[in-house]
Amino acid sequence: MKLNEKSDVYSFGIVLLELITGQPAITKETKVIHLVDRVNSMFAKGDIQNIVDPRLQGDFNINSAWKILETAMACVPSTATQRLRMSHVLMELKEGLAMETTQGRSLRMERDDMGAGQSLELSPIDLEISMAPKSR
Repeated sequence: MKLNEKSDVYSFGIVLLELITGQPAITKETKVIHLVDRVNSMFAKGDIQNIVDPRLQGDFNINSAWKILETAMACVPSTATQRLRMSHVLMELKEGLAMETTQGRSLRMERDDMGAGQSLELSPIDLEISMAPKSR
């Protein structure tokens, strides 16, 4: 197998799926089961609640979760030419993050308006990522 951008995109998609689901890439129960296969059937049914890591206990923006999941699934087709370019993956992830942080801001404002006392704090994230190596 030749390593190139498309193989890197596939690997990155697998890592995204591991993060989304909280599951390993491969499980060995009675037979070897790949994460892509497990997620694919639920993805086709629109069953995001059973895809997302249950440890989140539903505390996530559903639109953001769909965006990230769709991006991950677009990284893992078996045919390399069907996979996204990494620059497109980055753009999609930025959009998903924006959805999630917007939800966090609105939750914080709602809690402040209600006088809940505690608010969600968002840390700024530098999303300016260069595709070229940087000197140290």
